[in-house]
Amino acid sequence: MKKTENMVWRFFASVRLALFSLLILATTSIIGTLIPQKNPPEFYVEAFGQRTAQLFQMLDVPNMYNSWWFISLLLLFSVNLIVCTIDRLPNVWKMVVMNNLDTDPERLEKMPHRQEFYARGDAAALAEIATGLLAKNGWKAEGETKPTGSLLFSQKLAWSRLGVYAVHLSILIIFAGAIIGSLLGFKAGVMIPEGSATDTVYETGTEKPIPLGFTVQCNDFKVSFYADGTTPKEFRSNLSVLENGKTIIDKRSIIVNDPLDYKGITFYQSSYEPMQGFNVVITNKATKVSQSFQIPFGQKISWPEGGIDFGVINQEVRSRMGDVNRLKVWFSDGQGDPSIFWMANNATQTISSPAATYEFEASQVYATGLQVAKDPGVWTVYAGCALMLIGLYVAFFLSHRRVWVYIVREEAADRCRILVCGASSKNKIAFEKEFAALVECFTHDSTLQNA
Repeated sequence: MKKTENMVWRFFASVRLALFSLLILATTSIIGTLIPQKNPPEFYVEAFGQRTAQLFQMLDVPNMYNSWWFISLLLLFSVNLIVCTIDRLPNVWKMVVMNNLDTDPERLEKMPHRQEFYARGDAAALAEIATGLLAKNGWKAEGETKPTGSLLFSQKLAWSRLGVYAVHLSILIIFAGAIIGSLLGFKAGVMIPEGSATDTVYETGTEKPIPLGFTVQCNDFKVSFYADGTTPKEFRSNLSVLENGKTIIDKRSIIVNDPLDYKGITFYQSSYEPMQGFNVVITNKATKVSQSFQIPFGQKISWPEGGIDFGVINQEVRSRMGDVNRLKVWFSDGQGDPSIFWMANNATQTISSPAATYEFEASQVYATGLQVAKDPGVWTVYAGCALMLIGLYVAFFLSHRRVWVYIVREEAADRCRILVCGASSKNKIAFEKEFAALVECFTHDSTLQNA
């Protein structure tokens, strides 16, 4: 039984398993990037053929990042990281907290960096001098008296040995955030005409309706064009958020890269669609009475209170999408002949009749296209990424550096032997320079030159 348990443990603690899992995750992620996700089945049949599309559906490739096998790969890699950490961390932790004053003097003699000095005097007094020299070079030492002499020890950045485990933890946090976002979040879209509202969005690809729990209203939409008159330069939506009949966010203007956030749901300005209709405002300049309308193209509209009939009888489009450049208006207040005129879209025209003067403002109705996303795991992912950067910096650029000074009394020669030695967990070249500077300090100390 123990042998079986050890085999299972070794399997999950294997570095080969980690490399294999990483390779498979990277490969499948590339596939998921190249093959569009969450599209209708017809899309894959048209793009890849009937048989390939059937294979994709069997393997859940169109929804790969939510598939059972991809999440299983994440869990396998996570278990591998956890077991590797449990297997190796205790030994590393011992290196961090160990009492280095218990180091065997014979081991000090074999250190990769070492230098010997000789000096007259008492070992305890020389230990105090050595402690001062260490402090001068940034090494805070602790000491212990041994049967054979005095031993001093100092270290820097012992905790840097834990950097790789911070990276392990960051990967697990990122995976947790990704799974939370995958299971509890969504990506959707919706088209909202001006003056309309919705409390439902539709999942990208599947068009599955998703209730928001509140209402989003498009109050207004504006689009501007480049000098060619056909290429959109900027489009802007004016949105409101209503909940339980109350306005929570009033007339928040959004553009591309400036979304609206509410209750963890983000609304991005992504597109627009010109509609076959117009927003019209008619104002009697004498009485200051004004009325707003949203009218269809090509129909006669009446305003009984104002005694006015009007309509848009023709239009000139500027783009393939159907953006209107100019519109032709028929207008009558029952006094004299009707007014028929062309006017620019999103402009105001003054109309004079025998009875009154009017201002006629007209603009094409648009529907704003919004991408809607909810990702409750995003801040978990951000925290994991921040921890990973810290862990990588510690793991690659910081090192655990240790220095010992061993002072032994040689009665026959009436002097003390001073052994300065050190070791570094990595970045040996940098430590070699630091150790050389420490040795030079010992070399030029007048007390240690009297041997």
